[in-house]
Amino acid sequence: MFSLDSALAHVRAHKDYVLQELIDFAAIPSISTLPEHKPDMGRAAEYVAKVLKSMGMNKVAIMPTDGHPVVYGEWLNAPDKPTVLVYGHYDVQPVDPLDEWHSNPFEPTVRGDNLYARGASDMKGQDIAFLAAIASSLQHGGGLNANVKILIEGEEEIGSPNLAKFLATHKDLLKCDFSLNADSGILRPDLPAIIYGLRGLAYFELWVRGPEHDLHSGAFGGIVHNPAQVLCELIAGMHDADGRVTLPGYYDKVRVLTDEERADFARIPYDEARALQEAGNPPMHYGEKGYTNVERTGARPTLEINGLYSGFIGEGSKTVLPCKAMAKISMRLVPDQDPEEVESQLREYLTRNAPPTVTWDLKAFGKGPGVLTLRDSIGSKAAAKALETVFGVPPVFRREGGSVPVVSQIKEILGVDSVIMGFGLPDDNLHAPNEKFYLPNFYRGIESYIHFFANL
Repeated sequence: MFSLDSALAHVRAHKDYVLQELIDFAAIPSISTLPEHKPDMGRAAEYVAKVLKSMGMNKVAIMPTDGHPVVYGEWLNAPDKPTVLVYGHYDVQPVDPLDEWHSNPFEPTVRGDNLYARGASDMKGQDIAFLAAIASSLQHGGGLNANVKILIEGEEEIGSPNLAKFLATHKDLLKCDFSLNADSGILRPDLPAIIYGLRGLAYFELWVRGPEHDLHSGAFGGIVHNPAQVLCELIAGMHDADGRVTLPGYYDKVRVLTDEERADFARIPYDEARALQEAGNPPMHYGEKGYTNVERTGARPTLEINGLYSGFIGEGSKTVLPCKAMAKISMRLVPDQDPEEVESQLREYLTRNAPPTVTWDLKAFGKGPGVLTLRDSIGSKAAAKALETVFGVPPVFRREGGSVPVVSQIKEILGVDSVIMGFGLPDDNLHAPNEKFYLPNFYRGIESYIHFFANL
């Protein structure tokens, strides 16, 4: 018989032990992108496997991929209960610039209420939080109200290039009712959150070409159409005066925000002055008309120019009419927008608007759809109740502006939604010097995960 009180009492009495587990884990320099750290990646995978075995997980295995391995374990002793696939990753970002760290990034250091180390928040602290919750529930609470499969990969920080193949190859092994993804955060230490939507991505490289080679602008300016000018005009036409994207059909599948969603967005704390400061204090405010900044960054699609190249870009002057011009273009897509359809819309726009005086070609790079999960699913309800119990206030449901490929991969390959519940903070310095994890939320996170599994 499961005892919630016993599980909670155990973690409260053993905070130092759990913190030491995190310190030991964060001390391993598991930088997935650097070949010289491949032995450290192996050490990190072995550390995770050791923890899983000590928890009482079954079928614990370090499973190879074409890159860094995946660590797997399961506990399937709850008949007629849901099965949850818990996702995490053990790899971390590089530490450069090292001289900006106040302490060694792989000598985890507690200063005040924070633990400073590379990977402390992203996401070794989150890993240890859910592992500690499951361990305490199994060993001191009498079990779990769910079956659990744990998948912790080693390539998230390099885009999870081998995860889709792993999921497809082991589809039967990973069969579940839904996934719990702990790789996320909240906006304020006292305000919990559940992410229920993620934007997708479509990325393109557009070339516009005119003459066979660069020309003298004095001899040919005004009689040969300048590809750089054409590209600028095409880009300028991709938005209207209200900040809306003008590609044909771009908004056809964009869902209208409900009153409930807009009310939840209004609860999300947003400091406009601070946001502008973080953006480098741009002189003017900008955005799609009719929406707040929180809505724009989480629930509305975008089209951004990420880079431009043409002609002479060195110091000084050179009067050249360039023969070609290039733009990098990315689009953040909201759920229901199909990246393939968006590419067709971009091609239709270019076909309609590019003049016959130039030629153009478009190359597609990364593509991924947005994700929207059910807010009233079993997992979401269990998470919301858990967070309100621990934090004392109901969580805000929010959409994240970025993309998390594993969530869409799990949806596409395994056919299940993800509950996204983590406890990092906006100032945790993810991917930057002096990364940290706020320890009060580390412990609240453990208790929240215990309540989450109990609620199931």
